[in-house]
Amino acid sequence: MSATATPAPPPAATAHPAPAPRVLPWLLRLHRPGLAVWTGLVAVLALALLALWGPLGDAAADGWRQYRACVGDGPCGYDQDAIVRYRDVYTYTTFAVNALPFLVAAWAGAALVGRELESGTAHLAWTTGLSPTRWLAAKIAAPAALVTAGTGLLVVLHRLAWSANRHRIDTSKSWYDSPTLHANGPTTVALALAGLAAGVLAGLLWRRTLPALVTALGFTLVLRFAADLVMPYLWPPVTRVTGLDTGYVTAGVAVDSGLVTADGAHLADPGCGPSFVKDCTEVYARLDATGFFTEYHPESHYWPLQLTTTVLLLAVAAAAGAVSFRLLRRRTA
Repeated sequence: MSATATPAPPPAATAHPAPAPRVLPWLLRLHRPGLAVWTGLVAVLALALLALWGPLGDAAADGWRQYRACVGDGPCGYDQDAIVRYRDVYTYTTFAVNALPFLVAAWAGAALVGRELESGTAHLAWTTGLSPTRWLAAKIAAPAALVTAGTGLLVVLHRLAWSANRHRIDTSKSWYDSPTLHANGPTTVALALAGLAAGVLAGLLWRRTLPALVTALGFTLVLRFAADLVMPYLWPPVTRVTGLDTGYVTAGVAVDSGLVTADGAHLADPGCGPSFVKDCTEVYARLDATGFFTEYHPESHYWPLQLTTTVLLLAVAAAAGAVSFRLLRRRTA
């Protein structure tokens, strides 16, 4: 009698974990409204800046040429509407570019992190194979790339529009006008990234929408104010001395000013004015003053001021991001 072979048992089925969601499509789908608003805002501002760089600037320059050609007291025709239109569009777009970091901070605190933690969407993502660290990295990296690209584009266009018209339009803003100074340089991009990092950190701290929004917005406002205060001291200024009959002459970012005495000492300004003002000569004689000094940054210091302030703001953004990762690891350990 022949023995029959016993069939081998089937291999045990191995359980495979559910694949982790693809991060970028998931993130874009989750924040589609925010992406649409950001894209539309950047597109509208870019078109306005291109118009300032081109037809609006050309029309305003023609209007100013007509105005300067006017002589005498008789009637004079010039395109006043073009001049006013350029001024208004420049003012609104400059304000909007400066406001972008605050919008980013508010959105990051409210929608990007705070709302997801409050509603439990973040915890749901962590249970589907997406680790908290990877979740936070995606939350920072993708928006940071979009914020850098959009804000950087607008800063470049704003500087091109301003540079093309600064010597053609009589009411063109100076390079050291604070809104123009920031809208023309990378400090706006760095502040937007700092606002993004602040919003992420605020969302992790509060885990609620409204408190995170307010905290991120307030932090960014304070950071912008601090950047304006610190910027003049991040690079050595130039000192200019003028006579008592001239007064102060400044064409840049002011740092300090006062009186110069006969022995070269610097004194605080008593607030009298040039020597031809009544009684000022006696005041300066008592102080042994020989002139005025002004410490300021000329236009040649534009990029040193911009780059040093940008590095400082990026350091704040990096520190806020590092604290966010550490806080998340502690809470999800």
